Amino acid sequence: MELMVSTFTLAITSALSIIIAQAFNRVSVNYISMIIGIIIALIPFLNRQVAAFDSEIFMELIVAPLLFFEGQKTRFHNVRSNLKKIISITVVMIVLILIAAGFGASWVGNVSLPVAFIIASISTSTDATATSAVTDGLKMPRRVNASLQAESLFNDASGIILLNMAILWFTNGYINYGQTIGDFIYSSVGGAILGLILGWAIIIFRQLLMRSTLNSLNAQNLLYVLTPLIIYALAEEFNLSGIIAVVVAGLLHNAETQQSILLNSRQIHMGRDLQSLISEIFNSMVFVILGILMVRISRNRLGNHFAWQWILVGITIYLANVIVRYLYSLLALKYDHHEATVFALGGIHGAVTLSLALTLSGTFLGRDNYNLIIMSEATLILLSMMVPTIVFQFILPHQITDQVALQTIERVRQEMVKRAIKEIHYMYLPQRVKKYVIYMLLTQKKAIPFKESIKTLLKTINYPEFTPQEQYLQRMAFYRAFEVEREYLEMIGQKEIRYRKYILSLYNDVLLAESLIIEPEESDD
Repeated sequence: MELMVSTFTLAITSALSIIIAQAFNRVSVNYISMIIGIIIALIPFLNRQVAAFDSEIFMELIVAPLLFFEGQKTRFHNVRSNLKKIISITVVMIVLILIAAGFGASWVGNVSLPVAFIIASISTSTDATATSAVTDGLKMPRRVNASLQAESLFNDASGIILLNMAILWFTNGYINYGQTIGDFIYSSVGGAILGLILGWAIIIFRQLLMRSTLNSLNAQNLLYVLTPLIIYALAEEFNLSGIIAVVVAGLLHNAETQQSILLNSRQIHMGRDLQSLISEIFNSMVFVILGILMVRISRNRLGNHFAWQWILVGITIYLANVIVRYLYSLLALKYDHHEATVFALGGIHGAVTLSLALTLSGTFLGRDNYNLIIMSEATLILLSMMVPTIVFQFILPHQITDQVALQTIERVRQEMVKRAIKEIHYMYLPQRVKKYVIYMLLTQKKAIPFKESIKTLLKTINYPEFTPQEQYLQRMAFYRAFEVEREYLEMIGQKEIRYRKYILSLYNDVLLAESLIIEPEESDD
């Protein structure tokens, strides 16, 4: 019951954050989610509704699906052709960051090297979703953006292995290099192989179902949502990297989606909608959790000598990450100064950094060490989001803002509906059918006042049903109206290249509306 109440509270809070973010389109939803999380933690009644966090549940139920869906945004071919570069970034660069951040945190924070390296290892993982939120509306250098996406998919496994090494160092008092290297190879390679095998097995099963009479849209999509949970759980059961396993499976599902678009369009469309829904809610949920944890851990400690320690350590590990990333991209990746700066600041931290910190035990490390780790990582996450949010506004070219684009698209929408209604007036239709079709088309441009729409809704409850002949004419009218709208959008799309993304989105809305009209109602003959 406690878990259910916590999940409900976090889900509602995440949805509220996303809604509020629509009113502040210049502020990332991540910041709003974090602020709301802080507010929840400061209100005793709300704070009690959210249970203490279980890191294993967090990793499997939130992080695994996020990485699985993130993997589907990348083509397998791109990963394979850039494998050498990906290994360079996710292994060599990560180790250099670990060394710089570890020694820096030990010196600045006056903590033991094992604890400092635990902090440093957690700081190596980056978050592609957080990066996308910060760079929204800005033009990223193409190859830098590709490197950041590939890095965020695979460096999490490196961070986990290095964290295990640092924990063993804390426990035993020495570093076992042989065991660390062996664990890394076993975990990463084994996780990739398992993800490949299970990913292919699930895809083959889904493809066989699609081509059989046993196919069920709802069952298929349930299997799709459960895929990252199953793969992650099985990988972790064999001490393999569940993160790499779900990422590899996600890459394979990208290929499946590309070749199944016309085979089962409804399923692919619904799958994409589910992916968008889950990713947006879960990412918001991560930052709500971060806000809650920051208050819970820092309560009654902000005024004492511990505060300066975790702030300094957080700043130090952030600077170590940025400096090493800048120099490595400049010297090893052969980026120019501008690209290296974007790459250095673009390594933004989020869900995985938080979840790795939550895997630690306060009893094992000691309460002071545990609080230091959590709060310094929280400082790192905040800095990694806030600094590029400000700097990128000055060093990256701006795309057309949603606000400006939507003003133009609104004019396109108005003209589109105007042409469709004009076409309906030319058609021979029974009066009540014509009136209904025009009313529905006006709703496309939100021209119906709220009060009038409510009155119409109430009338509809007792409104006599159209006869079969009227239903047929109504559909024909909609088909013709949507055809006129699509023709107009195709013409505008060829002229207004800058707004093409938004026009395609509007075009998609028209197609969706048409598909609903085509779908026969149960009462139809």
